[in-house]
Amino acid sequence: MPALKKYAHVMAAGALRNFALAAIAGVLLNFAFPNVGWWPAAIVSLALLWWVLELVPAWQGFLLGWVFGIAFLLPQVWWAFTSVGAVPWLALSIAEGVAFGLFGTAWAHVRRSRMLMDGRAWVQPLAFALLWTGMEELRSMVPFGGFPWGRVAFSQVESPLGNLAWAGGAPLVTFFTVVAGGLLGLAFEAGRAHHWVVMSAAPFLAVMVILSGIFVPIDSQASDGFLRVGVVQGNVPNLGLDSLNQARQVTKNHLAGTKALMATNPGPIDLLIWPENAADIDPRVDQETSDDVTSAALLAGAPLLLGTIDYSPADGRYNTSLLWSPAGQVLDEYRKQRPAPFAEYIPIRSFARHFSSAVDRVTKDVLPGTAPATMELVAPQLSQTITLGTVICFEVAYDEIVRGAVRKGAEIVIVQTNNATFGTTPESTQQLAMTRLRAIELGRTTIQASTVGVSAIVLPDGHVMQETDLFTAEQMYASVPLRSEMTPAARLGAIVRWTMLSLALIVTMVAMRRRVANRYEW
Repeated sequence: MPALKKYAHVMAAGALRNFALAAIAGVLLNFAFPNVGWWPAAIVSLALLWWVLELVPAWQGFLLGWVFGIAFLLPQVWWAFTSVGAVPWLALSIAEGVAFGLFGTAWAHVRRSRMLMDGRAWVQPLAFALLWTGMEELRSMVPFGGFPWGRVAFSQVESPLGNLAWAGGAPLVTFFTVVAGGLLGLAFEAGRAHHWVVMSAAPFLAVMVILSGIFVPIDSQASDGFLRVGVVQGNVPNLGLDSLNQARQVTKNHLAGTKALMATNPGPIDLLIWPENAADIDPRVDQETSDDVTSAALLAGAPLLLGTIDYSPADGRYNTSLLWSPAGQVLDEYRKQRPAPFAEYIPIRSFARHFSSAVDRVTKDVLPGTAPATMELVAPQLSQTITLGTVICFEVAYDEIVRGAVRKGAEIVIVQTNNATFGTTPESTQQLAMTRLRAIELGRTTIQASTVGVSAIVLPDGHVMQETDLFTAEQMYASVPLRSEMTPAARLGAIVRWTMLSLALIVTMVAMRRRVANRYEW
């Protein structure tokens, strides 16, 4: 009995250590994202997770992965706490953490089935990365259309691995990053087992994986001329959700910002850009707003791209982007395809109300648009019609929306966003990291235009040409390259995504079947 008690004590101590390490690894992963932005932290974090999950039972793999996910997401989505409070923030982190738990379960099944043991050590980091990437793709789709925030790829824009987005989009960047982490985990495991060759070679291979992005042939040169753009960040007081109650003032601020931009004599403008919600009172139905946006377009001598809300549907509203002419006419329109659940629309409202009364502030749900995120800009100065990619806010996180715009001919991508309710959290800089990755992935100049910042002009190679600060009134002007060539990611990105997800599911099912057939303990 004393021996049994001692064994139980040792096992309990080991389990507590693993849960503590899983939490530490989750927090460490967050350090790879803005505003810390130390991208190697993602690789170290994943190596630590490899160690924590070594040969644990499937149920423990789920719990450890869940702890990891919660510890990562709590600081990653801190902006939710700032915007809507503690309960929704906790609920989001705990619910999304389940996806990481599913990864832990899947990896535990693969390891304990021993399907990748017995001389297959080098395949293990590939399987580890495949399962992780599959998990990310799954949680980017379900539930409620998915939540792609916090994908490992978005932490690697400054890393050589970020260049791999050009070849296969975010899934490929995530896959190679996790492979590098898995190789470091394998090196530690091999060293403990005195497998000196594997221990020595695995870190070297990890470095080679990281450096592989250097060889990606990214081209940022203009192929279809240049577009001269003016971007206005009008700013609004930092009042959280109450920022949404200042619609007229926001429009006035952006008109003032346009005047300030033109006072600098920037040069000819082909397109003036205002952010999401810059004119929340629809200029098509309100004369004062119409006068303000028409005045701005006249000042710039160019069409104005602006965000507004369309309340015309009886059963909801549309988050809309309008292309407005100096003559006061609507030239084109885009309706947001992927409204944010529990923010722009409230699914299971009666249940969600138990977590936050803020859901009742959304009195009319945003309806999803159905058309691609593109508009046609006639630019007489350039003697051509330019297709704009017009993405709204969180849509930048969704591969298929941004890629779909480029496949429909977009020569430049514009991300209109409103970050006013998130305070000084890293939400806006996290979003900018996504914007930068999209520029690399699709080979397009990508502009992030925010009401309060961070706004930025990003070149097709991911480098930031100009950038504004948070909660400041600023303007930007630049002549940016237009491109029409399709990157491999633009052509094949959907195939990469579904291949990763399908293979991850197949590997998991094979491992589970093998364990059942051989009656291994779960």
